[in-house]
This record gives sequence, structure tokens and C-alpha cells, in this order.
Amino acid sequence: MASVLIADDHAMLRSGLRHFLEHDPAVTVIAESATGNETLAQLRAAHYDLLILDINMPDRSGIDILRHVRTAHPHTAVLVLSGFPEQQYALNLLRGGAAGYVAKDQAPAEILRAVHTVLGGERYVSDALSDALASSPADLSDQPLHASLSQREFQILGKLARGRSVSQIAQELCISVKTVSTYRARILEKMQMDSNAALTAYALRNELIQ
Repeated sequence: MASVLIADDHAMLRSGLRHFLEHDPAVTVIAESATGNETLAQLRAAHYDLLILDINMPDRSGIDILRHVRTAHPHTAVLVLSGFPEQQYALNLLRGGAAGYVAKDQAPAEILRAVHTVLGGERYVSDALSDALASSPADLSDQPLHASLSQREFQILGKLARGRSVSQIAQELCISVKTVSTYRARILEKMQMDSNAALTAYALRNELIQ
């Protein structure tokens, strides 16, 4: 029997997902959170077997939350449920420790299948994503530029693209300004770009930010 925390800023989505899970005999406890900080507070207050996490939270990136959960709550599996395109986000998030990635436009039955797969201790991926994960490094030419980034680099890319300064990112992630600057330089090099403006344009074009 599993306990589940639904983290999404849209009340209608949380309500709909709760409705489906309440009729699932495998789930006994369902809680909700609407912000990143509320999600972290819920995780500190109680144990959850599964966190269903939206990427686009209003106060804190879902990528930040994923990284925190993997460090502070390693026994809580994370299933990312997102409106962002799978091919743009899923690969980086799975490499960063998510147990699955499912698009919000999937049928309810497929979302429930993803929930059951992750609760069963397995990783949920679509067929297309499974092929991408099985690709060798030589096949990365078929992947978007950001697929080559580490999870931390991808996290910082999102913040730079949203206009955060190096000092703001350092404060948010509790690391030094020098470390953030090093990551920024590495990101620009890997993505063959020369400015934050170019990163922002890329992120908008590839639907990494809204």
C-alpha cells in the first residue's frame, strides 16, 4: 500500500489525479501541494512512497525539487508529470534521478500505468524515450544540444534562461558564485553559445521555459 504526494500548481489537475488514485486499491494516502516550498515541507513532515511532480512550479523549479528529493528523501520515488515535451526534458530528468516521465496529455489509464510501474520499483519510460536512453554517445547528434548537459548543468541552464544572475543562482543552490560561473562557462561551451541571451532564446525555442 502506497502513499502519494501530488505536487502541481493547478488545482484542477491535482483534483483529477486524486480522483483516479482514490479508486486505486494500491494507494492508501494521498496528499497535495501547490508550490515547491509546500512540497518540501510536506516531504519533511511525512514519508511518501511516490512524489508526482510538475516541473513548472511557481516558486521553485521542479528540477531543484527533484535534486533535493534524491538527496534528502532517497526512498521517495519521483514521477515527473509535465506539460513540457518529453524529448526536451525527460532524458535529463531521468539521468537526474526521476523514476519516470509522463506527459500531462496522456490518457488517464497511461498515467496510472506510470504510477503503478514506478510504485513497483521499475522505471517508467515511453518507447521513444527508451530508444533515446539506449543510444550510444555516438548517437547524440540526434538529440537536442542540452541532452549533453549533466543534471546540475541542466538545472543551471534553466535558471540562466529565466534571467537569474550568477549570484542569485549561487544563493538559491547554496553554492559559490565561482562554482556557478564555472558551470555557466561549461554550459556555453557544450552548447556552442556565447551569452545568456542565446541560452534564453534556445530555451524558449525548445520549450524548456514558458
